Amino acid sequence: MDRAATNPGTDGFVDRGEVARFDALAATWWDEAGPMRVLHRFNPVRLAYIRDALCRRFGRDPQTPFPLDGLTICDVGCGGGVLSEPLARLGAQVTGLDPAEQNIAVARAHAESAGVPVDYRGETIEAVVAAGQTFDAVLIMEVIEHVADMPAFVRTACAAVKPGGMLFGATLNRTMRSFAMAIVGAEYVLGWLPRGTHDWEKFVTPEEFGRAIRAGGLDVTDTIGVVYNPLTDGWRTSRDKAVNYMVASERRA
Repeated sequence: MDRAATNPGTDGFVDRGEVARFDALAATWWDEAGPMRVLHRFNPVRLAYIRDALCRRFGRDPQTPFPLDGLTICDVGCGGGVLSEPLARLGAQVTGLDPAEQNIAVARAHAESAGVPVDYRGETIEAVVAAGQTFDAVLIMEVIEHVADMPAFVRTACAAVKPGGMLFGATLNRTMRSFAMAIVGAEYVLGWLPRGTHDWEKFVTPEEFGRAIRAGGLDVTDTIGVVYNPLTDGWRTSRDKAVNYMVASERRA
């Protein structure tokens, strides 16, 4: 995942320490019982949220086999491709970005074996923006809580959105409940995530996220919470945004 630096140098906004940590986890991306188990359980919720919002925006039927056919999507901090692949299966032309070389290697190998076309690049979003490339949708899912300069990172991601396009984000709210559940519970008690995965001080409130998106020239159109149901071992959308939440935004045509 990308991690912004307050003073980007030759590596752009990337923090190499953060990249090294995700590189070390690369081989576990597609192990649904491993360290990425929570992400796999969360994936259907975020996939449906993105699909349905894009279908509304672009006048598509989400029940058709390939509702995102022809739409260009950039998945920033794509990791092993857990979200990129299913979006490509829905017909989108997906570009996956991640500066962690092992993540890209795993993502490419898995997509090739599955026969799913995804353009994986070991690049940053700022490099893509500098090259002048734009997309119908840009995804910054579970990324901004790993960056140092969140507003600058979000503005850069917004710059990659075409007129009429959308930006989606998912992150953790900075509340005492998120500290108790996402760090103490998920990392130390339940062991769902490796210890040290998150830094509570870098969690982002919906208000902060919204300000950064508007500074990037987009309008926030939806903010929705996501909660875990232990009875079904699954996730669902909710009005409760105290821990996890997702955001959709649009650039006016």
